[in-house]
Amino acid sequence: MSKLVSISLSLVVLIQSFGIGIAEIVQIDEFIEHAQFHSEQYGDNVLVFISKHYGELKAAHDKEHQEEKEEHEQLPFQNSTYLSSIPAFVATTASDELKTLEFYEFKKHHFYYQEPTSSLHLEGLFQPPRRL
Repeated sequence: MSKLVSISLSLVVLIQSFGIGIAEIVQIDEFIEHAQFHSEQYGDNVLVFISKHYGELKAAHDKEHQEEKEEHEQLPFQNSTYLSSIPAFVATTASDELKTLEFYEFKKHHFYYQEPTSSLHLEGLFQPPRRL
C-alpha cells in the first residue's frame, strides 16, 4: 500500500513539474475529439495535428481555419508558460579559459568571539538547564 501511495505522489509531482494542471487533464477529451475530427476531415495523423495546434504550423492553421477558433481555445496546453521553463544545454569549449591560471594570495582571517552585553545574558536566562 505504501508503494502505491509513493508512486502516485511521485506521478503527481512529475506532472506538476511539467506545468500540467487539472484543467489540462480535464480537457484531454477535447484534444482527442479534435484530433479525430482532423483525421477524418483533413487526413492528418497525430504528429501533423500536434504541429498544427502546438508547433510550427500553428500560425498558418489558425489563419486558414478561423471557424475552428472556439474549438482551438478548448484544447489543453494552450498556456505556453510551461514551455518557457525548458532548459537548454549548450556544449562549448573552454580551452581559452584554461590557458591562463591565476594564483590568489591566501589571506588568513582572524575571527574572535565577543561576549554579548545584554542584561538577559548576565542574569542567566539563556543558560542551559542545570541539575539540582
